[in-house]
Amino acid sequence: MDPLQLRAFVAVAEDLHFGRAAERLHIAQPYLSRTIRALEEDLGAPLFRRTTRRVELTPAGAALVDRARAILAMGDEARASVAAAHEGRSGRVRIGFAGPSAHDAVGQLARAVRQQHPLIDLVFLPGRYGASVLSDLLRHESDLALARFAEPPAGVSSRAIARDRCVVAVPTSHRLAQAAELRFDDFRDEPFVAFPESFGSSVRAILVSGCQAAGFDPRFVQIAPDSWTSIALVSAGVGLHFTTATAVAHLPLDGVHICEIAGPPAISVYLLWRQGDDDPVLRRVLRTSVEVLPGAE
Repeated sequence: MDPLQLRAFVAVAEDLHFGRAAERLHIAQPYLSRTIRALEEDLGAPLFRRTTRRVELTPAGAALVDRARAILAMGDEARASVAAAHEGRSGRVRIGFAGPSAHDAVGQLARAVRQQHPLIDLVFLPGRYGASVLSDLLRHESDLALARFAEPPAGVSSRAIARDRCVVAVPTSHRLAQAAELRFDDFRDEPFVAFPESFGSSVRAILVSGCQAAGFDPRFVQIAPDSWTSIALVSAGVGLHFTTATAVAHLPLDGVHICEIAGPPAISVYLLWRQGDDDPVLRRVLRTSVEVLPGAE
């Protein structure tokens, strides 16, 4: 059934007057009458009883009214959904991030997107680090990411939104817990808890390069899948954990002391997305990110 015919039918059914319905639809009455006749011919049943004094719905017409309204509403909703997606007002953006170190930034962005763009869904992908963040973006498995790097990563678009500093979590009973600050030289022969090398963590890479510059390789005694597990293992005395100040700020630290590092390499938090990605939904989220995550100072 033609939506124009259905709109004409509903207008006449509501007004029970061809003249008033034609005025409401901004069309000529003869054209309205022809439209209704065409619909009746298509359905094979009269929809109105017309007399010189009044217009009434037939049983067939009465049966069609609610269904016609429902069909028109579905069409309106479909058009609105298509327009919203085309204009970037609705859709989905998948965002990858590591864990506790990204909670504040992810939370700020999520709240702003929900308030400003309620039809946009953010899908959260935690447990993404360094190189895995980049590969997810390039394989189109995510659309946006938050990650820490010493330098802006190549192959993707990025914007620095914050700065962080590296720290070391040590058991409170460990000898190094008494030091005001530590150097990479202090880590010689010390056991470390770390993320798997396959994660491509830039923080782990800073530890490795710092120790190698001091003339040794760090000794990894335990692999942990996330920051929570790493800190729990530190508390248990398994080893030290090289991490960031932002990450440990959101973790329970019973039995753990956080040590500062003398002159650690700079590390920045980057918002990352694919180069040339012109998805209007992503662009809308990126504009919101500039408001709530304005950039590193």
